Amino acid sequence: MPSRQEVSYFGAGPAPLPTSVVEAGAKAFVNYNDCGLGLGEISHRSSTANKILEDTKASLTTLLDIPNNYEILFMQGGGSGGFSAVVQNLVGVWIERRRRRAEAEVVKANPNADNTQLDELVFQTLQKEVSEELKLDYLVTGSWSLKAYQEASRLVGSKYVNLAVDARKANDGKFGKIPDEETWSLTPTKKEGGKGSAFVYYCDNETVDGVEFPDFPKSLEPQGVDEEDERIVVADMSSNFISRKIDVSKYSVIFGGAQKNIGVTGITIVIIKKSLLPPQTATPPAPLLQRLNIGGLPGAVVLDYATIAKNNSLYNTLPIFNLWVAGQVMADLVSAYGAQKISGQEEISNRKANIIYSVLDKYPQVYRVVPDKSVRSRMNICFRVHGGDAEKEKEFLAGGEKLLLQGLKGHRSVGGMRASNYNAVPLENVQKLAKYLEDYATGQ
Repeated sequence: MPSRQEVSYFGAGPAPLPTSVVEAGAKAFVNYNDCGLGLGEISHRSSTANKILEDTKASLTTLLDIPNNYEILFMQGGGSGGFSAVVQNLVGVWIERRRRRAEAEVVKANPNADNTQLDELVFQTLQKEVSEELKLDYLVTGSWSLKAYQEASRLVGSKYVNLAVDARKANDGKFGKIPDEETWSLTPTKKEGGKGSAFVYYCDNETVDGVEFPDFPKSLEPQGVDEEDERIVVADMSSNFISRKIDVSKYSVIFGGAQKNIGVTGITIVIIKKSLLPPQTATPPAPLLQRLNIGGLPGAVVLDYATIAKNNSLYNTLPIFNLWVAGQVMADLVSAYGAQKISGQEEISNRKANIIYSVLDKYPQVYRVVPDKSVRSRMNICFRVHGGDAEKEKEFLAGGEKLLLQGLKGHRSVGGMRASNYNAVPLENVQKLAKYLEDYATGQ
């Protein structure tokens, strides 16, 4: 049997963890800090659990320079649960903001009306605005953002969901490019002469298709207007979380499952502006949402950001062992890079990706990188061998397995190869893969 050190694992998720964290986790799962219980056994409401939660928040805040007007939530449901949560919460925010505006206008215009009459007038205004103005903007650049778009359409109805970008139209029906921003059909904001959307959603790194946004989109930059008239920008960062420096202040919500760069399956991290939570923006009452008849609302309480925030992520039973693993990974990065913070990890991630891409580009007669060079993912490197010849690709995978290069098979929906270059993949494993790519291409 091979040892852990001998295996080079490039699977897309669940992904490899730092060996030091795995070894410490084995001890913590049996007897955490000599307390006689393992981390899978202690109460999520214990002082120990609360300390782990606060330490994990602190490490993430340090790594990403998260401003103090943001809240960090630890939830469950993975990225797919996040698709639903975004719709449930942010459509609710849109409705509540519109309700407050309508209430102020109705009261001013009808000073002699009683409460029943005012409530009915507010409802009629809201009903009209929902029907005519509610829009959710989606940038579909790969398989996961497509799933998010489909979930939004399922929940609230396709009439409310604006497909602002369908990247397949720019790439012969397949994902692999991000169209120029001039071609995007975002709902115009108030500053642009429109009414704005409930939010704009995009997936920062497409795990299946190997597409990553190189930078924050220029068209989503803050416009310098009243916060309620700014675009609410939501980013799914499940597969490139804590791999590069980002400006958190440009996002309203960042979310992602932990099982790529951060930890093990079972934790979903959400970073959200506090202005989208009570008391600044109250959750609309269920009877109002039911009368408005918007599908998917009100939604599951365990996906409600306000409820999770109010209860410090402990509304329901949070898997503390999983949280501890994520916290250890983050704490180790804080310790390793010091003042560089996440920029230190970004340098390593870029270097590893460049090593693999340089070999693939060196032998175009053997390898073809799937996505366009302008949007190549640093995390998920997708390529074909000999034009996608099935037998040749089986041969390539078998040769890699003999060298204990594992997890290189592409996603079942697209085939080919995928080398996932997450934070915990050591540089020496990347160099080992690069040598195999070189040797295979030259017939050695």
